[in-house]
Amino acid sequence: MGVSFVLDGLELQALNGGPDFHFTEAISLFVKAETQEEIDRLWDRLTEGGEPSRCGWLKDRYGLSWQIVPPVLFELLGDPDPARNGRVMRAMLGMSKLDIAALRAAADG
Repeated sequence: MGVSFVLDGLELQALNGGPDFHFTEAISLFVKAETQEEIDRLWDRLTEGGEPSRCGWLKDRYGLSWQIVPPVLFELLGDPDPARNGRVMRAMLGMSKLDIAALRAAADG
């Protein structure tokens, strides 16, 4: 019913809730990816057999939801200039996999 495993140096534990419980977006894993290369690598591996969604979200082959996000997104969305952070938000909402260069370009107008 339970399993312990290590994912990229982080020890995790999981419990099998049985056949009556399925993954939904109510449970997801959030991953900070510092570089575009890291975003691309994680995105490509996790969407194999899964499906991409919007705003950095995807489902893996098992139906588990993940969000792959660069920390710079929070910096840009937290900009005190409402026009600047609004452009970033609009850009993000139009993306599937997040693109750091495009987010920065949106911020700069």
